[in-house]
Amino acid sequence: MPPKIRSAQIDTLSFDKLPGWKDDNHAEAYAAFLMSCRAILNGTKAMRKARPVYGGLFDVCERAKAAGALDRDKARVFFEHNFKPVRLAQPGETQGFFTGYYETEMHGSRVPTAEYSVPLYAAPEATVRKKQSKVFANLDRTQIEEGALKGKGLEICWVKNPIDAFFAQIQGSTRVKLEDGKLLRLNYVASNGMKYYPVGRDLVDRGIIAKDDMSMDKIRAWMEANPEEAQALRRKNKSFVFFTETSLAAHEECIGAQGVPLTPLRSLAVDKKLHVYGTPIWIDAELPIESEKPETKFQRLLIAQDTGSAIVGPARADIYFGAGEEIGSIAGRIKQFGNFVMLVPRTVATKGNNAPDVPLPKARPKDVIADAGTGSTAASAKSRR
Repeated sequence: MPPKIRSAQIDTLSFDKLPGWKDDNHAEAYAAFLMSCRAILNGTKAMRKARPVYGGLFDVCERAKAAGALDRDKARVFFEHNFKPVRLAQPGETQGFFTGYYETEMHGSRVPTAEYSVPLYAAPEATVRKKQSKVFANLDRTQIEEGALKGKGLEICWVKNPIDAFFAQIQGSTRVKLEDGKLLRLNYVASNGMKYYPVGRDLVDRGIIAKDDMSMDKIRAWMEANPEEAQALRRKNKSFVFFTETSLAAHEECIGAQGVPLTPLRSLAVDKKLHVYGTPIWIDAELPIESEKPETKFQRLLIAQDTGSAIVGPARADIYFGAGEEIGSIAGRIKQFGNFVMLVPRTVATKGNNAPDVPLPKARPKDVIADAGTGSTAASAKSRR
């Protein structure tokens, strides 16, 4: 039976109908796909039976494991032989919507001081062992920031700026440079489960930042210039994220929701309720990468390896850009439409947009405003995730 992708318009394509397909470096995408295969090949028969795409990916991963590393041309042929392209969109539309995320960086201290006074919290060890994704569900951001967790010994470290802490929670991961030179690598581990509130949309709705100008840098600049109003705005976002320390080295990338390292510009965060981790996604869009104008042609194959609470819908994705302040400025201004093409394993049946087994979706808002900092869970989990 064809997989059911809720709220999706599905159009079957061919690889020769994908502009730029042959120009991409498929060896890079294939290397990221092999990362996903590490997790996929651990799947049980029950998991493969329950989700046809997962089962198809399992079979493809077995062939990829046998093939080993491939060069650019052989990797392209591998994808063409094992997958078929299917364009997804909300019914009545032809394009998907893309944002960007990254791993933040900041300075911090293992002990609180006058300079370092904003805590980053861990989740209780017992909940981490049980892999609980929701903790302190009775406490919102305001209560936690006002000291509801004091005395529980959950502080990992303290940082200088509440804005830095806020964006680290949104992005889902961060690098904290301690005063002794040590680097802490923190990843999302849980949240309080409360709904994410898009502060960027709030600023647009109030006419403070123009919709076309919205970016993470714009939000940060406004918050720094208006500290009291900024605190009130941040607290509208009742969602609060907890971190865990990782053993990642400085040169290693953060871990996505699939449990594998993310690859800059080759990893995607998607709606995990609709998509299977490890699915290749072809993106064709013009993005503001080389400048603040959306003029950089972006035609690349990426792999779904992460998720986020703000990443909702069949053709909605968050592109992982990497780490660093400069990278963050680029990722924070991505909010463009473009073609979202899912590569479906050839052994999995698919049907077009008139298929009776594809449920009709809820209407999509006409105005989509990216909240700078729709980070993803890496990044997993971004609170927004």
